[in-house]
Amino acid sequence: MSEPGNPSKRVYGQQFWLLCLSTFLFFTSFNMIIPELPAYLTSIGGEDYKGLIISLFTLTAGISRPFSGKLADNIGRIPVMVFGSVVCVICSLMYPFFATILGFFFLRLVHGFSTGFQPTGTSAYVADLVPFHRRGEAMGLVGLFVSLGFAVGPALGAYIAQWLSVDIVFYASSVSALFSVLVLIGMKETLASSQKFRSGHLKIQKHDVFEPKVFSPALVMMLTGFSFGTILTIIPDFSDYLGISNRGVFFTAFTLASLSVRVLAGKASDKFGRENVLKVATFTLAVSMYLVGAATSFVSFIIAAVLFGLASGINSPTVFAWTIDLSSDKHRGRGLATMFIALEIGIGSGALLSGWLYGNEAEMFAPTFWIGGGLAALAFLYLIFSSRTSTAAT
Repeated sequence: MSEPGNPSKRVYGQQFWLLCLSTFLFFTSFNMIIPELPAYLTSIGGEDYKGLIISLFTLTAGISRPFSGKLADNIGRIPVMVFGSVVCVICSLMYPFFATILGFFFLRLVHGFSTGFQPTGTSAYVADLVPFHRRGEAMGLVGLFVSLGFAVGPALGAYIAQWLSVDIVFYASSVSALFSVLVLIGMKETLASSQKFRSGHLKIQKHDVFEPKVFSPALVMMLTGFSFGTILTIIPDFSDYLGISNRGVFFTAFTLASLSVRVLAGKASDKFGRENVLKVATFTLAVSMYLVGAATSFVSFIIAAVLFGLASGINSPTVFAWTIDLSSDKHRGRGLATMFIALEIGIGSGALLSGWLYGNEAEMFAPTFWIGGGLAALAFLYLIFSSRTSTAAT
């Protein structure tokens, strides 16, 4: 695929597709274990702490974002991605050996560093490779491989758990992350003036934590991320409640739906504007969360999953592209880190609050899901209001 007006310059070359492959392997790795974690935690006596499965993971992911953003802007994109994937290799391998509640949550904390680093480096790498007017499309393509990881990971993990054991799921997750690392090692760095690592790179100041230029996409990501945290935490138990034996089927359905729209959504945001496309995404997400809470059968459950997937597939590449648009070239990692911190706050608070509200009481499923829908509706209203304010100002 070549750049318009310059047939000799390829927009999506070998490095881009290697990045997509590594991204797929990484997201397959950590999503492979998610549907099995609530049952695994219950098996070691931690039934009352399910809300911490995702929230502790996102806590360290959020804490690490300023570091990953600063390191990506200084030592390079690839070292940041490699570090994140290596953390995934080690943690997935160690779960069977930390089979206590305390050990389990210690690993969840450490495991969070993987998503605190790898996606930050990935997004910055894409922005380095792809011109401004193709960023939405490019993020949609990368998101396609993220979605493939979300689709393949849970389904494969559930299958392995059913036919072999949950320990084998952990080992398979580690192997997938290892292959992600091997792909990254063979790639070329895109940061023009990369530096050698020094201790000063770990000194974080206020401006490393928050980039005000990306406030709007960060806010939308935080409000919509809440729903995702809720889904990750409650859906496995809700699947059991509805009598659906494969706890990964919701994740597979929503990620397949997400796959179908990511590239088109990215192109649409390039053409019609990020905010206009996000209005569609947030409205659809609000409706989907209502339908999840109202689901009473396999069919209604899958319909809600598909709608949730469509909303996610439109939302993610558009917010990523919008963040990159608003970030300066010199501090692209910082802008992305700010957006990712907002994402972790949304996912973590959604996981923690949903686990607390649900409290293993079946009658609390619906209101727990509907809170996420309410916050998605709030994001929709913010986009409407901010668009009108911008129009009035011009």
